[in-house]
Amino acid sequence: MEKLKGKVAVITGGSSGIGLATAKRFVAEGAFVFIIGRRQAELDAAVKQIGSNAAGVQGDVANLADLDGLYSAVKRQKGRIDILFANAGVVEFVPLGSITEEHFDRLFNINVRGVLFTVQKALPLFTDGGSIILTSSGVSIKGFAAASVYSATKAAVRSFARCWTTDLKQRRIRVNVISPGPIETPMFAEVPQEEKARLSSTVPMGRLGKPDEIASAAVFLASDESSYVTGIELFVDGGVAQV
Repeated sequence: MEKLKGKVAVITGGSSGIGLATAKRFVAEGAFVFIIGRRQAELDAAVKQIGSNAAGVQGDVANLADLDGLYSAVKRQKGRIDILFANAGVVEFVPLGSITEEHFDRLFNINVRGVLFTVQKALPLFTDGGSIILTSSGVSIKGFAAASVYSATKAAVRSFARCWTTDLKQRRIRVNVISPGPIETPMFAEVPQEEKARLSSTVPMGRLGKPDEIASAAVFLASDESSYVTGIELFVDGGVAQV
């Protein structure tokens, strides 16, 4: 069944991991998908993997000119946006006492500033009644060593969803958050098996998640099946943030 038939979606951070898995699912459900990523070769490979009904735009969400280029391409090719998955983000862990300006600025520029302007610049093209999905993390509600800056960025994303739900209610645009737990994305490729085993042991379900499991949640929040769902934070984390 095509739950997103005829929809136009934009996914940031769409060239690998969760973003790529979600782009594939959105297309399988009938949507046309624009993805944006920083590395052209990786972006081209992702578009090839997705197949038909996908376009790639090279850019960095922390660069406002790149976001303008993305939405110019969307306007030129499709003229509207029905679904936005603001998924791009970075993870870095630095303990208190060693935090640098560079670490702080990098995380806030991409994870907070990037999300804000990704959404704000999309609004002129956005269909009333559309769906915005933001990627946060279980760290938005839990405290982990060396994660203070990263956690603060993800808590900010959660706050955005609450406020934007109210800001956009007259346009019936729903805003929701997905908060993944540890997911086996390409960034885990070089992680030693013993570290993966340690991470898995912290998950009540006893394993790392898969990008497709996040994509399934994104399809739900993008589709009419969640028509009465807005302002929520949906934890897809094997229970990490819940028990």
